[in-house]
Amino acid sequence: MNVSPTAQVLLNAYDQVRQIDPAALPADLSLEDAANIQRETISVREGRGEKPVGYKIGFTNRTIWDRYGVHHPIWGPVYDTTLTLLDSNDAGVLDISRFTEPRLEPEIVIKLRQSPLDANLISVARAIDWVAHGFEIVQSAYPGWQFSGAQSFAAQALHGALLVGPRHPATMIGSPESLPSRLSGLSLSLYRDDETTAVDQGSGINVLDGPLHALAHLVAALLERGETLRPDAIITTGTLTDAQPLLAGQRWRSELADAGPIEGLSLMIAG
Repeated sequence: MNVSPTAQVLLNAYDQVRQIDPAALPADLSLEDAANIQRETISVREGRGEKPVGYKIGFTNRTIWDRYGVHHPIWGPVYDTTLTLLDSNDAGVLDISRFTEPRLEPEIVIKLRQSPLDANLISVARAIDWVAHGFEIVQSAYPGWQFSGAQSFAAQALHGALLVGPRHPATMIGSPESLPSRLSGLSLSLYRDDETTAVDQGSGINVLDGPLHALAHLVAALLERGETLRPDAIITTGTLTDAQPLLAGQRWRSELADAGPIEGLSLMIAG
């Protein structure tokens, strides 16, 4: 299919694992223009045989908004080619040679069993199948992670890969009425290599007041556009800490508290 020059520049950047001149996308790019570029990219990737399976929600963590100069959430597709479901808490392995300036984000991941009909927290909670902890790998097509919110939206919301740990039925964590506050109250510590002091710490409340709140935000935003989440969609709800730069040879692990059956993960970095 024919795509706009801007969408083609971003597609080439990811296909060739290289970054672009930020001037290739106007600094005053609108969110609607960015959404159109994202849709074009999705169409191309579907044409290649990639299947969208859900969404990543980005910039839900208000504590890092000033650091990146983006002050609102964005979202982008997760594909069957970028998703890995881990069978256990054993260390996953990630080759970072296919990403540009990759960073790691520890997140709470949710799968739906039905489409939420509205953005009410309890309605959204009732639509959930399982909850898990995952590592999202984000990347920047723009050198030095310098971009506007719209530029990051256009660039597939910076999504590179998503590794998801053991999945737990939502009912094991809380009722629809208690699940939002239960996920808001969890905390996470992130460690690198053999360090005993956490590189960073975060909590569920960081992501728009909680992972369920972030998911409800996405539901509302899509409904405003006349769209709904598919019944089996997998959504990763935003990083609980700042995104951490990745280098080959590193080992990362997370520890969770007040998260019910949800446990930490380990990840080996190759490449």
